[in-house]
Amino acid sequence: EISSLSENDILVLRLDLTDRSSHEAATNSVLKHFGKIDVLVNNGGRSQRSLFVDTNLDVYSAIIELNYLGTISLTKYVLNHMIQRKKGKIVTVSSVMGIMGAPLATGYCASKHALQGFFNSLRTELTDYPEISVIQICPGPVQSQIIQNVFTENLAKSIENSGDQSHKMPTDRCARLTLVSVANDVKEAWISDHPYLAVCYLWQYAPTWAWWLMNRMGKRRIQNFKSGIDADASYSR
Repeated sequence: EISSLSENDILVLRLDLTDRSSHEAATNSVLKHFGKIDVLVNNGGRSQRSLFVDTNLDVYSAIIELNYLGTISLTKYVLNHMIQRKKGKIVTVSSVMGIMGAPLATGYCASKHALQGFFNSLRTELTDYPEISVIQICPGPVQSQIIQNVFTENLAKSIENSGDQSHKMPTDRCARLTLVSVANDVKEAWISDHPYLAVCYLWQYAPTWAWWLMNRMGKRRIQNFKSGIDADASYSR
């Protein structure tokens, strides 16, 4: 299939979410090139694999700076433009970890819960702009490079074992379901296979059962982590 896109239809900018002072200029560069921004997809972030008792607090600061503050900073500048146009879509890739809690990811879960709370609240501030959609995508495990780049117990250390990805959702399926959600203005989409999806429903509607189940599953997750086995594998069987 031959693309109808021309060279002027594509603009690639390097962006550092932690360099908040650069976000206004980046937004203006896009507006100068295209004249408008129809959709913002917030998809930057890092996960975590470490126990809280072993983790330096600097790691938590870095997670919040990147996953949360960097995301809402960029959103602020793009939203100003969308409010002027009275139209647009703000899509944020959160996580099922924004709905539930899980061991080895206390900082990551906290940052995703922060995004959930922020964008749910922002939506209520935009009632005068019905054509500006605020959409949250909550994927479960997806085949990607996220594990290779997780935060660990200190900022200088990288993960030793990224594990097998075969049990996770294929990337193209997650992307397609995300696009379907965006096209239909779904406010919150849980994109996951079981058992993560089932646990999301438990966490939402039967939290006491969810806490009991997560304690059982979490214990095995921590054991696998300490043994050098992919922690996510404990939830896939």
